[in-house]
Amino acid sequence: MLVLLPPSETKSDGGKLGPLDLNELSLPQLTAVRDKLVTELVELAADPAAARAALSLGKAADAEIARNAALRTSPTRPALERYTGVLYDALDAGAFTPAQRAKAHARLAIGSALFGVVRANDPIPAYRLSGGSKLPGMATLASIWKPALAPALREETAGQLVVDLRSGTYQQLGRVPGAVTATVLTERPDGSRTVVSHFNKHHKGLLARALVLSRAEPTDIAGLARVAEKAGLRIEIASSSELLVLT
Repeated sequence: MLVLLPPSETKSDGGKLGPLDLNELSLPQLTAVRDKLVTELVELAADPAAARAALSLGKAADAEIARNAALRTSPTRPALERYTGVLYDALDAGAFTPAQRAKAHARLAIGSALFGVVRANDPIPAYRLSGGSKLPGMATLASIWKPALAPALREETAGQLVVDLRSGTYQQLGRVPGAVTATVLTERPDGSRTVVSHFNKHHKGLLARALVLSRAEPTDIAGLARVAEKAGLRIEIASSSELLVLT
């Protein structure tokens, strides 16, 4: 089983590992695209005004631009420790035991506008690039990533059950045919349901945590539902490829 997580805009600083080495990252089929985008971001950072415009940053975001300027020289840390925010707070990887962390490294991957997809233990620097960004003089990130990422993911996930928790923007960079998705809904007292926005990431983080910590090895959506329910989540199977998480 592989669980694909979305990235986050917020990222932790620093790291105890050496500078970025693209050859150390999983899915080596993506190295050429990664290298091109890293080079473009470093060069863009030399023009702060252009970087702010391309990355939709305010004038107070010079630290984000400085991160991009140092992409090839700054320290790295495992991707699971790099990304922060609501989903990653709910996942609570910092509380994992060594055995649970090893399971997380085996079961988790994270979407990325800069790296396509990385495994949880891949060492990456802090950076700023969103899936909807468009770098000057380049095609959209979806156009850049699709030809490389989609086949790489098919190869990486062959024979596995995949749970794709990425947002639509990151799914468009490279889809996984047959992957199970999750929709978070709030159920009102009258029985009506609405899509959750604020707590969406929180509940997806809880779902990912349940799937990491389970000793089960689900092979279909029914198995996924059982794992989630055992962890205390309210789950319905909407179709052969969609779970509903009810709040």
